[in-house]
Amino acid sequence: MSAPIHIVLAFDDNFWAPAYTVMRSVCLSTHRRKDLVFHLLHMPISDEHRYDLEGVVREFGATLKWYPVADSALFDFFVAELPASAQWPKIVYARMLVADLLPSDIERAIYLDCDMLVRAPIENLFEIDLEGRPLGAVRDALAPFIAAGKEMRQKRDIFDPADPYFNSGMLVIDLTQWRSINIKAEIAAIAGRGLMDRLYFDQDMLNLVFHGRWTPLPWFWNVVDAHPVHEPLDGAILHYTLKGKPWFLLSGILRRAAYARWYRHVMTNDIFYRFARHRWKRWWKKTLRLSR
Repeated sequence: MSAPIHIVLAFDDNFWAPAYTVMRSVCLSTHRRKDLVFHLLHMPISDEHRYDLEGVVREFGATLKWYPVADSALFDFFVAELPASAQWPKIVYARMLVADLLPSDIERAIYLDCDMLVRAPIENLFEIDLEGRPLGAVRDALAPFIAAGKEMRQKRDIFDPADPYFNSGMLVIDLTQWRSINIKAEIAAIAGRGLMDRLYFDQDMLNLVFHGRWTPLPWFWNVVDAHPVHEPLDGAILHYTLKGKPWFLLSGILRRAAYARWYRHVMTNDIFYRFARHRWKRWWKKTLRLSR
């Protein structure tokens, strides 16, 4: 029997459909479907959406493990003072607690953002050589702009633009080594320096914590800003960080996201259109609240 492949996702109930799509894309791109164990760090999920997510079990025989972080005192304490926004809710910080939340006998895991599409056997990434370091990631295509800020000056006292800077949307984690690092204490030290309101959420924090102790992985394992121009490059994992998300109705027609039509059918038409209605309802509710 093959060893399990552990994959971690973090999301809330407004992102259930993209989370399902990431998992289904992983399953469709490997023959080792029954070896897949998805660890879902989540805020409260409706019964209907949980049933949708469990579709990867019914269709492929993969395993789901549920981690309701809203019930976690550790998570509440950790994120209490961390910055958040409508675009970046506090669930994004769950990845930083992966070593605390997952069982201690798991030695390696892949973390994936939910705005991704996997197109290559995930076991090739899971088994990649980390060269003795606790973390493997891909250099961010937008660095050093993100790290150093506008005109490469705003955050030069925090990040040197000559240093490599990774995108945190895909992480290969050696959990044994990660557990030897007191990430919670290191984040507290960063906060103590008064830097929190100048950081790009969890990504900057992780780059500070793992400065000099991460392994750069090939670019195709995290194609940032995945646009149609990237399609001929045959990327292994597409990362939709642009505003034109592939789950938008017009993305395929207007060619705003790589493989947008493929993405829709990985999500399945049923969930794609239900997710569109879900987003419209949220938009109207927000609009009505603001108009009062």
